[in-house]
Amino acid sequence: MNAPVTVASNTTKNSTTPAGFSPAKYGKVLEIGSGFTAMAFKEKDFSGGMDPLVMVDHYKMTMPTFGAHPHAGLSAVSVLFEDSEGKFHNRDTLGNDFDLMPGDLYWLKAGAGVVHDESPRTGSKIHGLQVFVNLPSIYKTSEPESLHVEAHRVPVYEGNGSRVRILLGSSKGISGQQSPALPMTILDGSTDSNGGFMHTLNGGENAWIYAVKGEITLTVSGREVHLSSGQSVAYSPLNKRTEQALQVSNSNDKSAHFVLFAAKPVGETFVQKGPFVMSSEAEIERIEADFAAGKLGHLD
Repeated sequence: MNAPVTVASNTTKNSTTPAGFSPAKYGKVLEIGSGFTAMAFKEKDFSGGMDPLVMVDHYKMTMPTFGAHPHAGLSAVSVLFEDSEGKFHNRDTLGNDFDLMPGDLYWLKAGAGVVHDESPRTGSKIHGLQVFVNLPSIYKTSEPESLHVEAHRVPVYEGNGSRVRILLGSSKGISGQQSPALPMTILDGSTDSNGGFMHTLNGGENAWIYAVKGEITLTVSGREVHLSSGQSVAYSPLNKRTEQALQVSNSNDKSAHFVLFAAKPVGETFVQKGPFVMSSEAEIERIEADFAAGKLGHLD
């Protein structure tokens, strides 16, 4: 999925920022045609704390929008929330041709390059996240791979007024599937009023947390950040050698929906141009030429 044009700017609500946290940000509002709306978040807005994430679009899609498009140098990850309705048709030049269902995850490690297409089936209403994850330079020309995690195979933690789907990685001693690229934990959680959930970050991991709906408070080592619906924050630990307990709490009188991504940063300079994330402008030019020459394949 290509990154669309920005039509509104970020705002931040928190007046002070505790150590380790980036300022809380709202996404940029995007609208493409009559069938796609999104809130877009970019790594440049989080002072490096979002690494290895390059961008996240929180979107709703009801009509085909982007058509077949290329990817290279990154992983394109689709997270479908459980309140999606209907089927999301997924195709790519790895030979995949199937429907994603509500609650599914699809990880496409593009590496050296693929052509990809996702579109709602007629009458479907898709609600989810489209995520670009950077690849280290040594893997930007690796063979593409993919992983489809079906909703019924996602382990779920329930306790303390919370329900958390472990889409990838592990939390609370429960392990889900592993990505075909960088090790990463992706959690899709909800908390009731006065509920809470604690996730332990491994040493050196960054975290990016987004309040999809409702209000949550994040606490690490006594430092707190409050997120309202539509806000996100990145956390980069001051001590990168030790584990960090990250508490998600809901003191509001309504339930909250949040997502959490955790992984070690790539820590490399990169250039993004639409669906490509490469190490230099020269590599961007090369992959654009390869795509134009049909070297990334075709979808009929």
